Amino acid sequence: MTKIRSRKHPAPSHLLVLMAAALPVAAHAQEAEKTLPATTVKADAEVSYKAERSASTKFTQPLVDTPQTIQVIKKEMLQEQGAATLMDALRNTPGITMQLGENGNTSAGDTFQMRGFSTQTSTFVDGIRDLGAVTRDVFNLEQVEVVKGPAGSDIGRGSQSGYINLISKLPQAENINSASLSLGTEDYKRVTADLNRQLAEGVALRLNVMAQDSDVAGRDHVHNKSIGFAPSIAFGLNSPTRFYLYSQHVRQDNVPDGGIPTIGMKGFYNATAEINAGSKVDRENFYGSKHDYEKVDADMVTAKFERDLAGGSTIRNIFRYGRTTMDRVLTGINGITATVSADPSTWTLTGSRQRIDQLNEIVANQTSLNTAFATGSITHELSAGLELMYERQRDYGFCTTKGGTRNNCLVAQTFTAPVLNLYAPNATVNQAVPQKNGAYTDGDTTTAALYAFDTLKLSDEWLLNAGLRFERYRTNTESASVSAAGALVRNANQQAAGNLFSWKVGALYKPASNGSIYAAYAKSLTPPGSGNFALSTTTTNQQNSGMDPQETINIELGTKWELLDKHLSLSAAVYRTDNDKQVSYDVDSASYFQEGKTRVEGIELAAVGQLTNFWQVSAGIAKMKTKQIDQVSNSGVASTGVRWSPELTATLWTSYTLGDLTLGGGSRYVSEQKRVITAGTPLATENMPKIESYWVTDLMAAYKMSKNLNLRLNVYNVFDKEYIAMLNNSGARMNLGAPRTAVLSAELQF
Repeated sequence: MTKIRSRKHPAPSHLLVLMAAALPVAAHAQEAEKTLPATTVKADAEVSYKAERSASTKFTQPLVDTPQTIQVIKKEMLQEQGAATLMDALRNTPGITMQLGENGNTSAGDTFQMRGFSTQTSTFVDGIRDLGAVTRDVFNLEQVEVVKGPAGSDIGRGSQSGYINLISKLPQAENINSASLSLGTEDYKRVTADLNRQLAEGVALRLNVMAQDSDVAGRDHVHNKSIGFAPSIAFGLNSPTRFYLYSQHVRQDNVPDGGIPTIGMKGFYNATAEINAGSKVDRENFYGSKHDYEKVDADMVTAKFERDLAGGSTIRNIFRYGRTTMDRVLTGINGITATVSADPSTWTLTGSRQRIDQLNEIVANQTSLNTAFATGSITHELSAGLELMYERQRDYGFCTTKGGTRNNCLVAQTFTAPVLNLYAPNATVNQAVPQKNGAYTDGDTTTAALYAFDTLKLSDEWLLNAGLRFERYRTNTESASVSAAGALVRNANQQAAGNLFSWKVGALYKPASNGSIYAAYAKSLTPPGSGNFALSTTTTNQQNSGMDPQETINIELGTKWELLDKHLSLSAAVYRTDNDKQVSYDVDSASYFQEGKTRVEGIELAAVGQLTNFWQVSAGIAKMKTKQIDQVSNSGVASTGVRWSPELTATLWTSYTLGDLTLGGGSRYVSEQKRVITAGTPLATENMPKIESYWVTDLMAAYKMSKNLNLRLNVYNVFDKEYIAMLNNSGARMNLGAPRTAVLSAELQF
């Protein structure tokens, strides 16, 4: 009997409610286990939420013996939750929040931060960085691995708080086929298929496909449409020599969302008394245009070779080419500019026409060796490798307030900011599409890196873990701008190059075979231009080539245990992360210096696995405190904290199987998130200075109609909670969390 579960998280005050709801079910657990055949128990164990190891070859030990916080979110749990995107998956781990964007711009694709630092450029697929402003789908994933804490030795530059590693589905030496069809509220339609066929001895073909077409819950006109397919073939399965050739191709055609004004929300502040007293807008209001669009093409092709050598060693080589393009036009909201009048129905606001046309490319080759050996009485498990990588991002410029004379940006074509009715915007109004003016920024980084990770087993109780990475990088930035007269001006090229040495070390003590206590210390480096390869010509900018790399130090103490015959994993960790050498300003000397620092301290607790053969749980809670040290602007204003960094986050999912019926439920909780973090800032003109705390509860029920067909109903935000999911940096606009929605899925195995 395959167990069906779902998930989506709780505030601590709701954990007991969910647990209590499961108690009547638990009372019948013992007798149910006696009456079911042994084969059922085995099947249940096979779909446990708990993972034994990371899929990354850089981690040489099981998770329980790895001195670092790592969470593995398996595809079974994602399927039961009805999760479709990476952001859906990441709701299963505490300490991650999402962002809407800068004042006049809206972020594209997966935009989030973890443990107080931006993390969207630290997303990897099978250990290789995945670039591009794309909303990633989970249809082709075995699991999502969340690795927390600085990880420069793992992945290289720009890893202050960790990284996300997505593990692709690959061919298996058996015939397994499945498909799913989901229909829901808001005209939600989604179909997926996973087809694996063994063609001959050691040869298998696998094809994963996805198509989705849906409105966005609680929003007018906003629409998402995507298709994806991922073919793969493998040779030499179950033999010493294996070769995989696989690719993934995604096309998205969306109507993007610039959000809605925050006027009238609880906690809204504005200097104009009438505006400050204004009522909320309808959450379904769309402030865009019928000409807004977002088109994404994302492709990657990978070849992987593996060879098992004598003595248990394995050598691997993986090559990848990836290319993503994103072209988007939307209407944003720069700020609350309503005209005060006696009749609020005449109030207006000024929008902005935004366009992004971006290209991302990556070419990567990794060669690695995993081996084991002994030096005297000490045994070693070693992972070492060489990585060669080329990464590129190109952004184009567009006509804004006035056109030039290049690339169809005619002087006669004047762009004016659209004026929208605050409470009754009209999406049918014609609005011009910004045209390219010839300006661009084109940056790339080439990297050559050597790394090694070694676990030294000193005795049955003591292990030492060490990792180091040496890399040579070079970043080049070319750019051009358009003068007031319309002439294209090529700017001087910017270059930065250097050597980076990142490392980590951990000591682990095993008081019992099923548990460990550890201490770890790690150092990572983030050079200028790490995020988008765009070096700045401004000498006081953090991305100027003359700046030193930022340094991140992480200290972590933790313990991990496997209980209930290793079916349940418990973990606890306390940590402190310091990100140093940030640019700050000295008012006395009127000069800039790299002595600013961000400090994040916290504790995380997690429980994942089976309480009984029929009762599953995945839970986590994180308490975090952020602090900025010597962070002063040129006006003398000091920053005290980190935006979008809630002190407390929690997530829970639990499910129980009763014969052919599986019931599940869970909640997620996020405490207050501050937007205003500068000392002494008056709130009277700050729009929304913070996101209020919230919790959201989801429920699931599934019924196994036959051995091949399963029906599942997911109800999200079951209490229809209204909350701010994302807020922009000015506090003028927001995206509300989705209202109550429901999705019915039919899952077929054949």
